Amino acid sequence: MSYVILTDTSANLPTGMLTEYGIDALAYNYYIDDTEYSCLDTEAFDAAAFYGAIRGGTKVSTSLIAPERYTQWFKGYLEKGEDVLFVSMSSGISGSCEKAVMAANELCQEYPQRKIEIVDSLGASLGEGLLALHAAKLKREGLSLEDNAHALRQLVPRMCQVFTVDDLMHLRRTGRLSNAAAVVATVLNIKPLLKGNEDGKIVSFAKLLGRKRSIEAIAEQYKKLVVEPETQTIGIAHADCLKDARYLIELINRFAPPKDILLVDYEPVTGSHVGPGALALFFIGSEQFRPGVKAPSPVEQLREALPEKLKQKIAAKRGNEHAS
Repeated sequence: MSYVILTDTSANLPTGMLTEYGIDALAYNYYIDDTEYSCLDTEAFDAAAFYGAIRGGTKVSTSLIAPERYTQWFKGYLEKGEDVLFVSMSSGISGSCEKAVMAANELCQEYPQRKIEIVDSLGASLGEGLLALHAAKLKREGLSLEDNAHALRQLVPRMCQVFTVDDLMHLRRTGRLSNAAAVVATVLNIKPLLKGNEDGKIVSFAKLLGRKRSIEAIAEQYKKLVVEPETQTIGIAHADCLKDARYLIELINRFAPPKDILLVDYEPVTGSHVGPGALALFFIGSEQFRPGVKAPSPVEQLREALPEKLKQKIAAKRGNEHAS
């Protein structure tokens, strides 16, 4: 059966790449002075102006994608006879993944002949985008919807996402880190090394003195964990710190050059949380990066979110089948 690859704009994939690989992205909204914005064309996004404004004191807020938006979006494809594979932002940092599952459950009852697979990337930016890109490539190779979703879920624990920020206050303001950690790091010029943990939450796992040392520590994580770099497209996202991104690329190429490097500006929604000066690296590596992640079965997420009465009905039906 035919299916489409969908993601959201947090995936941070360049517009030309989305078009090239036939990936559709749903836009997150963000707000400045109560005015709503969205950014579908990341290549036209003026990152320098956006992050310059935040440095100057502009406050940016974001919102979840409502279930109704997912419902209408998915429904448009289902009505065309297309199944859906959706790669979402981490459920550990946003409730949008849960909203997508809610929409999918509703639609699976309305369109029982169609299939929707929701893959929780446990990441954001290119940690999500590289998975969507991988899904598009697997689709081109002829993988079925179910096999593609299964392959992605097996890959999630190995999607390494390591980053540093210039000021932890942005993560603190949006509820990603504690106040105390932010204050100490700011006062002492300690730069954190952060990652997505087994629940897809942002955690600090090292603290380093100075910006240069933090960038070198990101490269050292790559050297330690990367698997078969010569076959990979790795990702780097930066929030208006291109010089630092180029230094990171230099270090990576010195350690173990990848097949290709996708360099992007942090899109505004995720970027508003990490703040100006954020620098992140994304690559496939060892499962040591996310110990404890259990790859769910292809239907586990949807099944767990089903209404209780429907769960009981399915269980009763299976019980009757076993008894006969």
